[in-house]
Amino acid sequence: MKLQVTQENLTRALSTVARVANVRGTLPILANVLIKAEGNRLSISATNLDIAITEFCGAKILTEGSITVPARLMQDYIASLPAGIIDIELKDSKLDIKASDYSSTINGTEADDFPVMPAIEDGKTITIPAQLFKRALQQTAFAAATDESRPILTAVYLHSHEGNMHVAATDSHRLASKRLDAVEGDISLLLPVSAMQDVLRIISDTTESVVVSYNEQQALFEIGDVELVARLIDGTYPDYRKLLPQSFEFSANVNRSELISITKVASLFARESAGSIKLATHEDDKALEIRSVASQIGENSSRVTGEVTGSSEITLNSKYLLDALGAFGADEITIGFNGKLEPVVLSSSKDDSYVHLVMPLKS
Repeated sequence: MKLQVTQENLTRALSTVARVANVRGTLPILANVLIKAEGNRLSISATNLDIAITEFCGAKILTEGSITVPARLMQDYIASLPAGIIDIELKDSKLDIKASDYSSTINGTEADDFPVMPAIEDGKTITIPAQLFKRALQQTAFAAATDESRPILTAVYLHSHEGNMHVAATDSHRLASKRLDAVEGDISLLLPVSAMQDVLRIISDTTESVVVSYNEQQALFEIGDVELVARLIDGTYPDYRKLLPQSFEFSANVNRSELISITKVASLFARESAGSIKLATHEDDKALEIRSVASQIGENSSRVTGEVTGSSEITLNSKYLLDALGAFGADEITIGFNGKLEPVVLSSSKDDSYVHLVMPLKS
């Protein structure tokens, strides 16, 4: 293998793929990246057996070939080189790298030992507008569980319902759901949240579309010059729509930024109580109140005025409420609930495609 590639292109490709290389895995080769020169393009790949990412970058291929080298070393070294042309040549499992006044040799491992994700055969394909999908992941993925004790909840659920595509995520304490465009056929994909976080990083502001090909075992995301393959999570996702009330006895429509401000202040006093705050609606005063009490520090109470129906209160986790409020883009937010033990639902009259649910704490 012999080729020339710009430092900028190679640095970008390595930074995209190297993060999935598994340095703590039982297979040492999983800590490597696969470098392959084939045809008129160079590909850089990494995998942890659950996720595989490949980026294709322009290069002058003089001789085809492939090798795997340590991901961290390769990424850090190439990033340290000056901008310009890099000459790379493979000699007996050793990768000679020359650029300007720099010259190094990195010992590699045969590419035949590198695990490859199986190709998707007899699969289906859908195309999603990239910026719409990116926004949907930004509004939902953070609500997925990180605890592996319930693997199904570590999924981002991409599915169809009543002719539309939806993205949903829940960790059982909160739920985020976003409706996307109309779609034909049935879709039901349980995508690892770690893979979707990588998809989020890969989608740039100029990416136009994301092409998703899938079968029963895995899904392939084609995003510009990058391909990401993820193994699907087995299981049946909870029927989360049963949790969403159709009407509310208590509700408040208020300014979102003002509510964020008073919730942040309340959270300062809620550290002693694991983030527990009281949210109260006051119909007579047309106000939504946030209160927190810390016996060793003091207490706080702040209000924001708006359209309020009913008077009641409920206990919430301040972090979950702030996360939910941050996921909306509208100036105003509607909060509704039906009792102290019923879920709180956040929505916006200006965008009914997104809804966020937060379960209450026992007061």
